[in-house]
Amino acid sequence: MGFVSSLLGIVGFGIGFPVGILIGYFLFIYHQSKDVKEPVFRPIHELDTNALLELLNELPLWVKNPDYDRVDWLNRFLSDMWPYLDKGICATVRTTVEPMFSEYIGKYMIKSIGFECLTLGTLPITLHGLKVYETNEKELVVEPVIRWAGNPNIILVVKLLFFQITVQLVDLQIFATPRVSLKPLVPTFPCFSNIEVSLMEKPHVDFGLKLLGCDLMAIPGLHRHVQETIRKQVANLYLWPQTLEIPILDSSVGATRKPVGILHVKIVKAVKLLKMDFLGTSDPYVVLSLSGERLPGKKTTVKMKNLNPEWNEDFKLIVKDPETQVLELHVNDWEKVGAHDKLGMQVIPLRSLEPHETKSYTLDLVKNMNPNDPHNMKQRGKIVVEMTFSPFRQDTERFSGPLDGYHMKASDIRSVTEETSGNDGAGLLSVTVQSAEDVEGKKHNNPYALVLFRGETKKTKLIRKSRDPTWAEEFQFMLEEAPLQDTIHVEVMSRRTGLGFRSKESLGHVDINLIDVVNNGRINEKYHLINSRNGKILIHIRWKTI
Repeated sequence: MGFVSSLLGIVGFGIGFPVGILIGYFLFIYHQSKDVKEPVFRPIHELDTNALLELLNELPLWVKNPDYDRVDWLNRFLSDMWPYLDKGICATVRTTVEPMFSEYIGKYMIKSIGFECLTLGTLPITLHGLKVYETNEKELVVEPVIRWAGNPNIILVVKLLFFQITVQLVDLQIFATPRVSLKPLVPTFPCFSNIEVSLMEKPHVDFGLKLLGCDLMAIPGLHRHVQETIRKQVANLYLWPQTLEIPILDSSVGATRKPVGILHVKIVKAVKLLKMDFLGTSDPYVVLSLSGERLPGKKTTVKMKNLNPEWNEDFKLIVKDPETQVLELHVNDWEKVGAHDKLGMQVIPLRSLEPHETKSYTLDLVKNMNPNDPHNMKQRGKIVVEMTFSPFRQDTERFSGPLDGYHMKASDIRSVTEETSGNDGAGLLSVTVQSAEDVEGKKHNNPYALVLFRGETKKTKLIRKSRDPTWAEEFQFMLEEAPLQDTIHVEVMSRRTGLGFRSKESLGHVDINLIDVVNNGRINEKYHLINSRNGKILIHIRWKTI
C-alpha cells in the first residue's frame, strides 16, 4: 500500500500542478477585480507637493523656461509629415549604409548583409520647446528640445555560410537638446551653406535589442552598460564645442569667398606694340584685373606715342581663390575721342605662383583667348610682368608649394591664433556694414551708409522708406601698416528721392577705434548711433596681415 499510495501521489501532483497553473492563468487573464476604479482627473493646482514633483520631468521646457517657445504647430507638421519622412529617411539610410555592408561580403564567412525591415514606426518626434538665439553673425541658431519615444522596427539579417543572425532594434527612446546653426546665410536658396549640429548635454538613449529573438537588454547589467557607453561615445563626438557639419551648398555657389591674400603686380614694360595712330605710333596703357571680380580694373598711366613703353608701376589686387583665378591684362591704345583701340591681351593663372616668391613673365599679346582664332597669329608685341602672391598670415598654412596644390581645410573650427593676427605689417582692412535699427529722419527715411577712412569714402546702396535697413555691403582698404592709431567713421545718411529742400540729412554716426580690431583680428558689434534717438548699426570689421 505504501508504494501504491506514493505512486498515486506522484501522478496526482503531475496532473494537478499543470492543471492548477492553467486554471490560475485563465482566472488572472479574464477575471476583473471589482475594486478597479476609473482614474480621477484633477486640476494641477489641486495636486500636493509630491505629485507635482513627480510631474516636473514630464512638463515641456516651454512651461519651465520662458526662453523656449511653444511649437505645437511644428509638432502638428511633423505628425502629418511623419509617414513621408519615415520613407524618405529610411531610403536615405539604405542607400548610405548598404555600400558599407557590401565591403564585408566575402569576409568572416559573411554571404550577405541587409535590412529585412526598416521603418521608424508610427510615432513621430515631438519638440518640447524651441529657443532661437540672436547673434551678430550671418547665421541662424536654434535649440530644439527633442523627445522621441518611438516604435521603430529595424531588422538586420547577417547570412553566414551555415546559418543566419537576426538583430532587431525596437522601442527606441531618444531625449536630446541639440544646437543647430544654419550658416553662413547666403543669397542662394535655401539661403544657408552649412548645417552645424552640437549637443548641449549628454543625450538619453534607450532601446530594445533582440538577437535571434532573445532580448539582450534583459541581461542584468548589460542594459545600463550599453546606455552609458552610447551616451559617452555620442558626447565625445558631438557634445559642445564639438560639431557635426552637414554641407548644403557648394562654397563656390552659395557662400561669398573671403580674401586669402594680396597679389602684387608690377607692369614692367611692353615691346613692339601695334601701330594704331595715323603717324605710326600708339598711346598704350594697361588695364589689369582678377577674374571673378566685379570691381573695375586698375590702369597704368598712358605712354604717349610709344611702341616700347616702360611703366614700372606697382598694383595690389585682392585674391579670393588662387586655385581658379587668373590675372587678366589688356593693353589698349588711348584715344582722345571715341572708343579706345585694343592692342592685345593675355592672362596668367595664379596657380602658377608660389607664395612670397616673385616670378617674372614675358608674354606674347593675342587678340583673344580663343586658340582657333586666326587673328591670334598676328604679332602684337610682348608684355613683361612681375607677380608676387602674399597670403594672409592666418591663411599661410593652407598653402604648400605651388598654388595648384592649394586646398581648403575641411574643419571650420578655428583656433584663437587663426582668428587673431599680428599688429604690424601690411594687410587688408575689411569693413562690412550689415544693418541698422530704429534710424529716423526728420524729413524722410531713405537711409544709406557712408564709410570714411583715411580720406577715402565708401557708400552703400540707398534703402527707400525704411527705419531698419539691411545693406550687407563690404568695403576693403589695403594698408601698408596696421591701423593702430586710426579710427573709422561710419555715418547713416538719408536722401530725398524727389525734388525739394533738405535733400540730405544725417541719421547718426559712430567712430570706431581700430586698435581692438588689429589686436583681436576682428570685431562684430552693434553700436549706438551718436545724434540719434534710438538708432543702432551693426558693423563687422576684420584685419588680416600678410
